[in-house]
Amino acid sequence: MKPLSIHDVQTEGVELTLQSLRAYWSDHDHFAVAWSGGKDSTALLTVLIHLIDAGLLPQPECLWVFYADTRQELPPIQLAADQIMAKLRLRNWIRVVTVRAPLDKRFMVYILGRGVPPPNNNTLRWCTRQIKVEPMAAALEKALLDVPGKALMLTGVRQGESAIRDGRIAMSCSKDGAECGQGWYQQVLPDAKGIKGRLATLAPLLHWRVCWIWDWLKVYAPMPEFGGWPTQILADAYGGDDAKEINARTGCIGCPLAQRDTALETIVAMPAWAHLTPLLDLKPLYRWMREPKQRLRKAGAERLKSGAIAKNPQRMGPLTLEARSEALERVIDIQSRARVDLINAEEEARIRALIAAGTYPDKWTGDEPRADRWLDAVYGDGTEQPILFRELVGS
Repeated sequence: MKPLSIHDVQTEGVELTLQSLRAYWSDHDHFAVAWSGGKDSTALLTVLIHLIDAGLLPQPECLWVFYADTRQELPPIQLAADQIMAKLRLRNWIRVVTVRAPLDKRFMVYILGRGVPPPNNNTLRWCTRQIKVEPMAAALEKALLDVPGKALMLTGVRQGESAIRDGRIAMSCSKDGAECGQGWYQQVLPDAKGIKGRLATLAPLLHWRVCWIWDWLKVYAPMPEFGGWPTQILADAYGGDDAKEINARTGCIGCPLAQRDTALETIVAMPAWAHLTPLLDLKPLYRWMREPKQRLRKAGAERLKSGAIAKNPQRMGPLTLEARSEALERVIDIQSRARVDLINAEEEARIRALIAAGTYPDKWTGDEPRADRWLDAVYGDGTEQPILFRELVGS
């Protein structure tokens, strides 16, 4: 039987990817992959390495693989990522860097130690930039700052993954030297300021359909001919044959931004991962933390540096110290029952130290009233009237 080649795999998608990479490859001296461990970036990483192994793309002197470790990944996907990294490190031309946010900016430490409420889609979506984008940009800048020449960062961004992302692609394709004919190529990566002008990004899977992603991860990538990558679990975590394009894996266990954690629900239904069922308690805990009773609010009007009154008087703010202490114990209980590591020893010690020091976000002292209590709301015209905070903000 004739061995399979890359040309046997969804020819249209692979050919577009190869054309995209070849169009920009020779213009750059250094290459990197931004890898989240999810389906698209894992497909990109493993397809790229196979193209190089097959001699269809020149092997670079060094390929940097930056793995974004949020410390909140689903355990089976984290296991797959660990196994993939072990295989990557067997190649002397690939350099793997695990990227994490600084201790005080990690998801659990930022919430429980500093008191910043869990993110939400309306007013406070801080998580992605803080625990993924900024650390990735900092790691890339550190790696390439003293290296001469131009660098190309490859991402797994695809059209069709979300309407919001498609809108960003459409808007950016007409500025900053961006092109969308052969992948999504951008000459500007604003978060890596230290290497500005020497770094571009390319999304060579931009035109891949989701069914091509599943075919690659479930059928081809695990085959020895294509690298023998442990990618089957990724498809299973997204729902296997019933996986949907949107609202599957969210990137963090119990993501507060998602209505449902479909991936976690799918995983715990598997006998091998049923012990992770206690992780389903995280989403209710995040909702509990956002309630007014667990938070502080500004008393009266808040003046800006200009002297003007802020538009959101009596705004709801950080978690109380008591709420943080209770939430910490509940997270520790959840991770103990699920036999996972949501908060490690270093993070737990830092959280407890920040709580003991009475740490709050900037412009908050801890002396503010609790958000579920009455107070006189002061308005710009100097009039006062009693009003319940939650009615004021409509929450």
